[in-house]
Amino acid sequence: MAGLLLAAGGGRRLGGRPKALLDHRGRPLVEHAARALRDGGCDPVHIVLGAAADSVRARADLSAYDVSENPDWSRGMGTSLRVGLAALAGSGADAVVVSLVDQPGIGAAAVARLIAAYVAGADLAAASYGGRRGHPVLFAAGHWPDIAATAEGDRGARAYLQRHADALTLVECSDIAEPYDIDTPEDLYRLEPHRSDDGGQ
Repeated sequence: MAGLLLAAGGGRRLGGRPKALLDHRGRPLVEHAARALRDGGCDPVHIVLGAAADSVRARADLSAYDVSENPDWSRGMGTSLRVGLAALAGSGADAVVVSLVDQPGIGAAAVARLIAAYVAGADLAAASYGGRRGHPVLFAAGHWPDIAATAEGDRGARAYLQRHADALTLVECSDIAEPYDIDTPEDLYRLEPHRSDDGGQ
């Protein structure tokens, strides 16, 4: 089971602050998101960077992960999804869990629950919150070519999932995760400062 973290966004609505570099518990947000995939059961974990990629590499410890850069990141999340799936095509992975860097309320437990759904027979699955589809999402490898062919703009795999709704398994995760995004300055309160009493964990 591979993990794919889309972390290329430039944070346009955050005044141009790349989301991967936002501080959360004393470390760049990209580290937390990648760790959630790994701790949830994904190996390998692949990260797609874009905006300020050199700065992200310099500040974040990504040594445990494979990293690609998306030169077309400004054209939307769909381009990063294509880059990531292409990078994983030769990895031998049977499926991938895809997550977004700007959702720190979604952790390893949600990833593990999706993987459990795959083990139980779901080859196309998405976390849901109160019955509404969200992230992360899981695609068996047989879906990757068609997803890559249709991913565009900021919709990512949304159009593919809508067309295959009858085959999509929704995995309720509202009891273990919160699907909020860090999109605007008003959302930054959700990020936690470094806490010296617990080592920032």
